[in-house]
Amino acid sequence: MKNKRMKIARIECDMKQEDLAKAVGVTRQTIGMIESGNYNPSLNLCISICRVLGKTLDELFWEVTP
Repeated sequence: MKNKRMKIARIECDMKQEDLAKAVGVTRQTIGMIESGNYNPSLNLCISICRVLGKTLDELFWEVTP
């Protein structure tokens, strides 16, 4: 499942994938794979991404069921 919420939050922060990757200590490819749904990040990485983007885990990673 693609992570559109993370991509939108990153763009709203005026960050490129490379910028976010450097801020959280991973490669740009890792960020791209998370956004495309091809990589399941660790909880620690999710938390780091949330901190940099100013979002909560709920806002970026947890699925909301109707």
